Amino acid sequence: MGATANGSDAQPFKFLIYGRTGWIGGLLGKLCEAQKIDYVYGSGRLENRASLEADIASVQPTHVFNAAGVTGRPNVDWCESHKVETIRTNVVGTLTLADVCREKGLVLINYATGCIFEYDAAHPLGSGVGFKEEDTPNFIGSFYSKTKAMVEELLKNYENVCTLRVRMPISSDLSNPRNFITKIARYEKVVNIPNSMTILDELLPISIEMAKRNLTGIWNFTNPGVVSHNEILEMYREYIDPNFTWTNFTLEEQAKVIIAPRSNNELDASKLKQEFPELLSIKDSLIENVFKPNRKTPVA
Repeated sequence: MGATANGSDAQPFKFLIYGRTGWIGGLLGKLCEAQKIDYVYGSGRLENRASLEADIASVQPTHVFNAAGVTGRPNVDWCESHKVETIRTNVVGTLTLADVCREKGLVLINYATGCIFEYDAAHPLGSGVGFKEEDTPNFIGSFYSKTKAMVEELLKNYENVCTLRVRMPISSDLSNPRNFITKIARYEKVVNIPNSMTILDELLPISIEMAKRNLTGIWNFTNPGVVSHNEILEMYREYIDPNFTWTNFTLEEQAKVIIAPRSNNELDASKLKQEFPELLSIKDSLIENVFKPNRKTPVA
């Protein structure tokens, strides 16, 4: 089994995936099916070490993927009033899984967040200067981001972990309420700030390839460049609904209707681009992977 065309033995991949009920976890399973990669969803709780060890013993995976975690429903404000639950999954759980994987000699692909930075004097909005992988997080405005920054710092010590900093994830499924485009299209008012974002249709297959290459360390897992809320909604109007309208408001006005501040930043994606030269810029990827496949307006 798994013999390559030239006759040499290639080890067949087998992925153990945590986060079956989540958005990214569900998409990973579909990608594995499409690529004919053997995969199993973990049944253990991340914070329960024995249950993770039992999963690994029964599945015998070549790689482990962690797409489980607490982001809050309907948004990260939930974490502000559920701090222990957030710590249990995002900190204790993630560290336990990383530790078990290290003990078993397994690479862990960990879907993390890039919402641990905010524009500052060294990385001004609109400058094109993005935060790099080695930069220290400077945004702890929300409890969610605070826990994610803590765990990223600790995971640096685990040489078996590949930390992928995802931001404002977008997919071609415009009916999904977790999709950043769907979210902002439904908001009563939106801010208008350029940000780094992650097009899942393009980047999730890349994460599977990263596992195959046994890449580890921290990676800014976003498409190169930035795009603003208004630029996305203008594309939405052009490709989906020509009658679509929206109203902007300022960060100060937004602060009155949310509990925790939100992160706005540009991440430098040059490390990922160097490993995967085919990676599209955020605006090109939005058009190619999201808006063109969903086009409802007539082609001009």
